Amino acid sequence: MAASLFKWLILLAHPLYITVTEINHNAKDKTLEISCKMFTNDFEAVLEKTAHAKVDLSDVKAKAASDKLIADYVGKHLQIKVDGRPVQLQFVESEKEADGTWSYFQVSNIPSVKKIDVNNNLLYDNFNQEINIMHASVGGVKKSTRLDYPASAVSFDF
Repeated sequence: MAASLFKWLILLAHPLYITVTEINHNAKDKTLEISCKMFTNDFEAVLEKTAHAKVDLSDVKAKAASDKLIADYVGKHLQIKVDGRPVQLQFVESEKEADGTWSYFQVSNIPSVKKIDVNNNLLYDNFNQEINIMHASVGGVKKSTRLDYPASAVSFDF
Protein backbone atom coordinates (compact mmCIF):
# COMPACT_ATOMS: atom_id res chain seq x y z
CA MET A 1 0.00 0.00 0.00
CA ALA A 2 2.74 2.47 0.98
CA ALA A 3 4.73 1.69 -2.17
CA SER A 4 1.77 2.39 -4.47
CA LEU A 5 0.96 5.59 -2.57
CA PHE A 6 4.57 6.72 -2.98
CA LYS A 7 4.44 6.06 -6.74
CA TRP A 8 1.21 8.07 -6.96
CA LEU A 9 2.77 10.99 -5.05
CA ILE A 10 5.81 10.94 -7.35
CA LEU A 11 3.50 11.19 -10.37
CA LEU A 12 1.88 14.25 -8.82
CA ALA A 13 5.28 15.85 -8.26
CA HIS A 14 6.39 15.07 -11.81
CA PRO A 15 3.65 16.10 -14.25
CA LEU A 16 3.27 14.42 -17.61
CA TYR A 17 4.02 16.37 -20.76
CA ILE A 18 1.98 14.83 -23.54
CA THR A 19 1.00 15.97 -27.01
CA VAL A 20 -1.31 14.03 -29.31
CA THR A 21 -1.09 14.39 -33.08
CA GLU A 22 -3.59 12.72 -35.39
CA ILE A 23 -3.13 12.46 -39.15
CA ASN A 24 -6.08 11.27 -41.22
CA HIS A 25 -6.23 10.79 -44.97
CA ASN A 26 -9.62 11.83 -46.29
CA ALA A 27 -9.76 9.98 -49.62
CA LYS A 28 -13.07 11.55 -50.64
CA ASP A 29 -11.72 15.12 -50.31
CA LYS A 30 -8.16 14.10 -51.24
CA THR A 31 -6.81 15.82 -48.14
CA LEU A 32 -4.63 15.04 -45.20
CA GLU A 33 -6.28 16.27 -42.00
CA ILE A 34 -3.97 16.93 -39.07
CA SER A 35 -4.95 17.78 -35.51
CA CYS A 36 -2.66 18.43 -32.57
CA LYS A 37 -3.70 18.59 -28.93
CA MET A 38 -1.43 20.10 -26.31
CA PHE A 39 -1.96 21.04 -22.70
CA THR A 40 -2.79 24.73 -22.88
CA ASN A 41 -0.43 25.88 -20.11
CA ASP A 42 2.52 24.03 -21.70
CA PHE A 43 1.64 25.34 -25.16
CA GLU A 44 1.33 28.92 -23.86
CA ALA A 45 4.76 28.62 -22.19
CA VAL A 46 6.37 27.54 -25.47
CA LEU A 47 4.57 30.21 -27.50
CA GLU A 48 5.58 32.90 -24.97
CA LYS A 49 9.20 31.86 -25.39
CA THR A 50 8.83 32.17 -29.17
CA ALA A 51 6.89 35.45 -29.10
CA HIS A 52 8.81 37.02 -26.20
CA ALA A 53 5.43 38.15 -24.87
CA LYS A 54 2.57 36.91 -22.71
CA VAL A 55 0.26 34.49 -24.55
CA ASP A 56 -3.25 33.67 -23.35
CA LEU A 57 -4.98 31.19 -25.64
CA SER A 58 -8.27 31.91 -23.83
CA ASP A 59 -8.23 35.58 -24.86
CA VAL A 60 -10.83 35.90 -27.63
CA LYS A 61 -9.57 39.39 -28.55
CA ALA A 62 -6.08 38.00 -29.23
CA LYS A 63 -7.27 34.93 -31.18
CA ALA A 64 -5.94 36.09 -34.57
CA ALA A 65 -2.49 36.77 -33.11
CA SER A 66 -2.56 33.49 -31.17
CA ASP A 67 -3.57 31.54 -34.27
CA LYS A 68 -0.64 33.06 -36.16
CA LEU A 69 1.75 31.98 -33.38
CA ILE A 70 0.22 28.49 -33.37
CA ALA A 71 0.45 28.11 -37.15
CA ASP A 72 4.07 29.28 -37.20
CA TYR A 73 5.12 27.14 -34.24
CA VAL A 74 3.49 23.92 -35.41
CA GLY A 75 4.73 24.52 -38.96
CA LYS A 76 8.31 24.57 -37.67
CA HIS A 77 7.98 21.61 -35.30
CA LEU A 78 5.80 19.20 -37.28
CA GLN A 79 7.07 18.26 -40.71
CA ILE A 80 5.32 15.65 -42.81
CA LYS A 81 6.24 13.84 -46.01
CA VAL A 82 3.69 11.86 -47.99
CA ASP A 83 5.20 9.17 -50.22
CA GLY A 84 8.58 10.88 -49.92
CA ARG A 85 7.32 14.39 -50.80
CA PRO A 86 7.36 17.15 -48.16
CA VAL A 87 3.93 18.73 -47.73
CA GLN A 88 2.97 22.20 -46.50
CA LEU A 89 0.54 22.32 -43.59
CA GLN A 90 -2.29 24.82 -44.06
CA PHE A 91 -3.63 26.17 -40.78
CA VAL A 92 -7.40 25.73 -40.43
CA GLU A 93 -8.22 26.82 -36.87
CA SER A 94 -7.55 26.31 -33.20
CA GLU A 95 -9.88 25.75 -30.29
CA LYS A 96 -9.38 25.65 -26.56
CA GLU A 97 -11.20 23.16 -24.39
CA ALA A 98 -10.89 22.55 -20.63
CA ASP A 99 -7.12 22.13 -20.20
CA GLY A 100 -6.13 21.46 -23.81
CA THR A 101 -5.78 23.36 -27.05
CA TRP A 102 -6.47 21.75 -30.41
CA SER A 103 -4.93 23.08 -33.60
CA TYR A 104 -6.11 21.86 -36.99
CA PHE A 105 -4.27 21.75 -40.31
CA GLN A 106 -4.83 20.24 -43.71
CA VAL A 107 -2.90 19.39 -46.83
CA SER A 108 -4.78 19.49 -50.13
CA ASN A 109 -4.36 17.40 -53.26
CA ILE A 110 -3.39 14.10 -51.62
CA PRO A 111 -5.29 11.49 -53.69
CA SER A 112 -3.58 8.47 -52.11
CA VAL A 113 -1.09 7.62 -49.36
CA LYS A 114 1.30 4.70 -49.10
CA LYS A 115 3.75 6.16 -46.58
CA ILE A 116 3.75 9.05 -44.12
CA ASP A 117 7.06 10.24 -42.65
CA VAL A 118 6.79 12.57 -39.69
CA ASN A 119 9.29 14.67 -37.78
CA ASN A 120 7.49 15.81 -34.64
CA ASN A 121 9.33 17.73 -31.92
CA LEU A 122 6.36 19.71 -30.60
CA LEU A 123 7.13 21.21 -27.16
CA TYR A 124 10.61 19.59 -27.08
CA ASP A 125 12.15 23.06 -26.86
CA ASN A 126 10.66 23.50 -23.37
CA PHE A 127 10.15 20.03 -21.95
CA ASN A 128 12.71 17.24 -22.09
CA GLN A 129 10.13 14.85 -20.62
CA GLU A 130 7.73 15.44 -23.54
CA ILE A 131 5.89 12.46 -25.00
CA ASN A 132 4.37 12.84 -28.45
CA ILE A 133 1.64 10.32 -29.22
CA MET A 134 1.11 9.90 -32.96
CA HIS A 135 -1.88 8.37 -34.76
CA ALA A 136 -2.16 8.00 -38.54
CA SER A 137 -5.20 6.67 -40.44
CA VAL A 138 -5.36 5.78 -44.11
CA GLY A 139 -8.12 3.76 -45.77
CA GLY A 140 -9.57 2.71 -42.43
CA VAL A 141 -6.22 1.43 -41.15
CA LYS A 142 -5.01 3.19 -38.00
CA LYS A 143 -1.42 3.05 -36.78
CA SER A 144 -0.04 4.63 -33.63
CA THR A 145 3.28 5.21 -31.94
CA ARG A 146 4.85 7.10 -29.09
CA LEU A 147 7.82 9.44 -29.43
CA ASP A 148 9.70 10.09 -26.19
CA TYR A 149 12.02 13.08 -26.10
CA PRO A 150 14.40 13.37 -27.95
CA ALA A 151 13.02 10.92 -30.54
CA SER A 152 11.15 12.85 -33.22
CA ALA A 153 11.01 10.75 -36.40
CA VAL A 154 8.48 8.08 -37.33
CA SER A 155 7.25 6.46 -40.54
CA PHE A 156 3.86 4.89 -41.13
CA ASP A 157 3.50 2.44 -44.05
CA PHE A 158 0.06 1.67 -45.45
